[in-house]
Amino acid sequence: MDREQDLYPPVKALLEGQGYTVKGEIGAADVVARRADEPPVIVELKLRFSLTLFHQAIARMSVSDLVYVAVLRPKGRSARRSLKDNLSLCRRLGLGLMTVRPDGRVDVHCDPGPYRPRKSKVRQTRLLREFDRLEGDPNAGGATRHGIVTAYRQDALRCAAHLAGAGPCKGADVAAATGVATATRLMRDNHYGWFHKVSTGVYDLSETGQEGLKHWAYSWDHE
Repeated sequence: MDREQDLYPPVKALLEGQGYTVKGEIGAADVVARRADEPPVIVELKLRFSLTLFHQAIARMSVSDLVYVAVLRPKGRSARRSLKDNLSLCRRLGLGLMTVRPDGRVDVHCDPGPYRPRKSKVRQTRLLREFDRLEGDPNAGGATRHGIVTAYRQDALRCAAHLAGAGPCKGADVAAATGVATATRLMRDNHYGWFHKVSTGVYDLSETGQEGLKHWAYSWDHE
């Protein structure tokens, strides 16, 4: 299927199988289907997801509440993520979603209608925990040139800064000096490669850690 018009026959056949009379290119709509005195079903066709497609579909909602978008089914490494993300968007916008396979099979992933997403208490708790742990506002205006400053990275920087001044230390001593309760585990996991183990429970700053202190601005207010 190389053209938007190639999507029309499979979509028409699906709707006709449900008892609709279907016609293409009615006014600004790609597909219009009618069944008795029911509100019309409108389908906007595109080979792939795009902002233009959603703009067109939203505009059709001034005519009918039964509006679908239909695209050629995505393929490739990112296909599943693309379909999942756009399905979520369709549901939030109150749109239906169809995908057309190369063999002409049409899959209806959702129908038009109001949508109220369920709130995730776990995700909200995780978000607020990160907010509370992050000191200052180091990411104002977006990421730094090295990346996003997370609360975990701030803890690692505190530990690295302490070792840079004090030399090799026990994890418990680093925790007491920096207030990072998980200092021992953080240095043992060594996610950024900033630490190396000197002896049991004793850690020092690696060369990578020394570079990390130079590259990452330790600029928030700290004791």
